[in-house]
This record gives sequence, structure tokens and C-alpha cells, in this order.
Amino acid sequence: MRLALYQPDIPQNTGAVLRLAACMGIGADIIEPCGFVWSDRHLRRAGMDYLDRVMLKRHESWPAFLQGRAGSGRLVLLTTRGSIAHTEFAFRADDTLLLGRESAGVPDDVHAAADARIRVPLAAGARSLNVAMAAAMVLAEALRQCGGYPPVE
Repeated sequence: MRLALYQPDIPQNTGAVLRLAACMGIGADIIEPCGFVWSDRHLRRAGMDYLDRVMLKRHESWPAFLQGRAGSGRLVLLTTRGSIAHTEFAFRADDTLLLGRESAGVPDDVHAAADARIRVPLAAGARSLNVAMAAAMVLAEALRQCGGYPPVE
């Protein structure tokens, strides 16, 4: 399983998602361009010393990401326009969970390229969650379903 961030624009959220990936033992993809300088101190602070432990792949563009995925599992987009709740979706161990930009989500072509579009159910009147929070919630459910949590030591 992998987490992928499409053109992230908030370094603190990116650092938190990368730390999540490192702690759960899964890979992460950054689809550039980012809306911040990669060496940003906020990215480092949020990721703490886990950034060196994450299995990270950086892709210079959306087409480069797609090319690098050839033969990979499904691309599952987390979106407020999703048609199914994450708790009702049947995850697979080789899924890549794709998160959009905090400021704009993903463009229509990226939305259309996803194999599935899921959402986190929210209370009436709530628009969206922080991208790092949504990543953690959905990844937790996906790992639970697939038996993918790291062993308790």
C-alpha cells in the first residue's frame, strides 16, 4: 500500500503524511510541483526524524507518476466528490491512496484517472478534513481491512 500526494502545497501536512507513511511501513509518492521548497523547515519539523525512514518516490509531474505506476495496483482517490464512504470500500494491499492539494484537490483529468473515488463521511455543513487527517483515517481503515499494520513489538 502507498500514499500519494498530488502537488502538495502545505509543508506541515506533507511532513505529517510522510511521517505517517514511515511509521506504518508503507511507501509514499510526491507528485510535483510542490507549492513549497522541498527543504522547508516546516516540512522537516512535521516529519521530525522520520523523513529519512520513509520509502519515498518523488515524481516530477502527473504523467511521470502514471508512467512509474505501470503494473501497480489501483489508484484510490480521496475526494469530497467520492461516491462511497471509505468504511464501505473494499481495499486491497496494493492500493495507492491519492490525496489532492489542500487548496484545490485534483483537476478533472486526475479525478478521471482514479480507479475509485472515496470520501470520509462528515457531519452536515462540514466541507472537508485536513489532508493529513484524512490520510490517517483512510489508511487506518485500509490497513485494518488488509491486515497490513506493523506487528506490535
